[in-house]
Amino acid sequence: MILQTKAVSKRFGGLMALSQVTLDLPEGEILGLIGPNGAGKTTLFNVINGVFPPEAGRVIFLGRDVTGRRPYHLAGMGLSRTHQIVQPLTELTVRENVMVGACYGRERLGLGPARRRADETLDFVGLGARRDQLAGSLNVAEKKRLELARALAAGPRLLLLDEVLAGLNATEIAALVQTVAEIRRRGVTIIMIEHVMHAVMNVSDRIIVLDYGEQIAEGSPEEVSKDPRVIEAYLGDPNLAARLAGSAG
Repeated sequence: MILQTKAVSKRFGGLMALSQVTLDLPEGEILGLIGPNGAGKTTLFNVINGVFPPEAGRVIFLGRDVTGRRPYHLAGMGLSRTHQIVQPLTELTVRENVMVGACYGRERLGLGPARRRADETLDFVGLGARRDQLAGSLNVAEKKRLELARALAAGPRLLLLDEVLAGLNATEIAALVQTVAEIRRRGVTIIMIEHVMHAVMNVSDRIIVLDYGEQIAEGSPEEVSKDPRVIEAYLGDPNLAARLAGSAG
């Protein structure tokens, strides 16, 4: 297993954001992480990559206990992530943003190799023509791709994608889903948090569902879409529940 969480729990004051979450992630898999707003999905990412230490439980990455290790340590081991709210360095160029990922990632590249890695990665995600622009000048879809490029330039073995499709139109979503599938073909294991149900159901090998911090379902997209606990979790939005059930059919 490239990643395991063992009974991970996280509390914020009186709120139990995660309760005994356990997952096993084989190398090479795309794991979808879904659930209603506030279910604990981003909190789980933050525990996995060291933003928050858990109150209880352990995080095992590449066979090593990394519970509470800082994000920069984990980046050096090959764990990269994107953020739900894109965070480009707006006063740097697109290329320079991606070079940051290459310089502080698994290989700790020097400036020359980092520049080459940045250009290769920008071409891969479709931003090659924008490499000399300031990052702040990009539109939402381009900033999403820039965030992805910066994470990829770090040379990850495991990539955490936090709502990388949010705010995109149908054409942009389809293109980015293809990019995610190609990243996996290149040997990177992926966990993706997503509310675009048809996309996450179609690209994921397996789905885990969180609700109020608890893991309520796990299985193939088809199995999860038919699970009564999952449908119940989404009953606040009947249309979403219907889309969830239909997307894996």
